[in-house]
Amino acid sequence: MKAVALTRYLPIDDPQSLFDVELPEPVPGAHDLRVRVEAVSVNPVDTKLRAPKPQVESSPKVLGYDAAGVVEAVGAAVTGFKPGDRVYYAGDVTRPGSNAQYQLVDARLAAPMPRSLDFADAAALPLVAVTAWELLFQRMPFDSEQGGRGKSLLVIAGAGGVGSVAIQLARRAGFTVIATASRRESADWCRAMGAQHVVNHREPLAPQLAALGFAAIDAALNLADTDAYWDALGVLLAPQGHVGLLVEPRGALKIGDPYKAKCIGIHWEFMFARARFQTADMAEQGRILARVAALVDAGELKGIRRETLQPISAANLREAHRRLESGGSVGKLTLAGW
Repeated sequence: MKAVALTRYLPIDDPQSLFDVELPEPVPGAHDLRVRVEAVSVNPVDTKLRAPKPQVESSPKVLGYDAAGVVEAVGAAVTGFKPGDRVYYAGDVTRPGSNAQYQLVDARLAAPMPRSLDFADAAALPLVAVTAWELLFQRMPFDSEQGGRGKSLLVIAGAGGVGSVAIQLARRAGFTVIATASRRESADWCRAMGAQHVVNHREPLAPQLAALGFAAIDAALNLADTDAYWDALGVLLAPQGHVGLLVEPRGALKIGDPYKAKCIGIHWEFMFARARFQTADMAEQGRILARVAALVDAGELKGIRRETLQPISAANLREAHRRLESGGSVGKLTLAGW
């Protein structure tokens, strides 16, 4: 089968950072779906795993943690799926990724893709939708239907993939959403996703929020730079507020006052945790994706794909990584077809 892989961890401008390769088709285990991959998308985890380091792989390593495709075969223990089903999923960071014509994924991590979307649009959603849902409604103590009523939520980096879904889910749950963006394009995108207010994260946040009438905020999602906004959020968050985090800090964080004095809840999200540690509730990710698909088909959530490159190839994946590393991405970039 065709695939895109690496053996060395190189800068993205190096042609060997990602290269085309032929690999054997995988054989499904008991809990696996073998999926014919039709479309993929790129996330920050892809660029971080590919980033330069001395390690060398003894065999080609395939990245990719978003896919939409067609089930080709199912393992002996699989229920609820059959060959021919259209599915979408983010997969498992400990297993070969989706940048291949055929991929194995644990059936508990997958769901039927939205009927109203094509493969390219569906592939833009799984990782960011699971991340946003888990962070808001499972790590943080908010109900997905009514949990934001009367509450304010600040979304730092609202125009990115996770932010694009988090804004929509938060609005649906009743939050007043303030997103951050620094360019007109990204600010307009945040508003299109449903943010009632947009502030510039390159300027001090407190005066901008005060001008909008927010002396404090009830919750915040820092989806960009944990260290850079740590002190500011400690001041901005209301007593008994909550902060959700994705990005590993560069240094030690001071988690005492004002966080301690205000009893601010600190919540980490890593969407690969369930698969990586084989938790008893792995199937929750499939259930989340099924719920997201239903909301998309009902018109309650919008797709977030901005552009699609064709075909899925090393050259196009290098271009996708390059754009993501530039820091100016809005929404999601997908790749489709072989």
